[in-house]
Amino acid sequence: MLSTYIETCLKSIIENVKTTYQLIIVDGLSADNTLSLISKYEEHVDTLISEKDHGIYDAMNKAVTYIKGKWVLFLGADDRLLPTFNQMENFLIEENTIYYGNGKNKNHLLGGAFTKYQVAKKNLCHQCIFYPKAVFNKYQYSLSYPVFADYLLNIQCWGDNDFKKVYKNVDITYYNMEGFSSYAEDKLFRQDKPKLVKQYLGNIVYIRYMIRKFKESKKADSKFF
Repeated sequence: MLSTYIETCLKSIIENVKTTYQLIIVDGLSADNTLSLISKYEEHVDTLISEKDHGIYDAMNKAVTYIKGKWVLFLGADDRLLPTFNQMENFLIEENTIYYGNGKNKNHLLGGAFTKYQVAKKNLCHQCIFYPKAVFNKYQYSLSYPVFADYLLNIQCWGDNDFKKVYKNVDITYYNMEGFSSYAEDKLFRQDKPKLVKQYLGNIVYIRYMIRKFKESKKADSKFF
């Protein structure tokens, strides 16, 4: 499945990033033709790691150790950058700031500015977030949460006053709604989420979140957690 998308993803990076960038690819020992497809674009790849890992977030933690630049954007093999991506490059100025924009999928748009409370209610599209490198000097993805480790990182970041959060109305990434998080379970994160909200986002946000959670629990079709 990975090889179905990887070439499209790589082409979108090459075509749409207009400034200097570092491309790090972490592959979990693919048994298909993924590596041969990547080899076609080796002049654009700075680092290629192909070894056994413990899931998506283990791979992302590995990638972080190779970062030389000031900001980090994560893409899955089934994501691709949009032509409007390059508009975002003009906004990357303050090195203690997390800049984020919009993600698109067919007719669906995930974006807008997020407050702490909004982050408590739902996750951001991580493929549209430019994290300053300093974030990963302080945090890493938790392997305890195989699906929602990115959500935990965003909860931590939005509760951390060391980092400003700035939204820009720019469409950055086309993302696959049928990816890993659409079908995999993460029961531990669902169980732990209330205490994580309280720990990182504070008591006021926690109380608002729990009231909303209680109301949503009365709805048979609610997907809120």
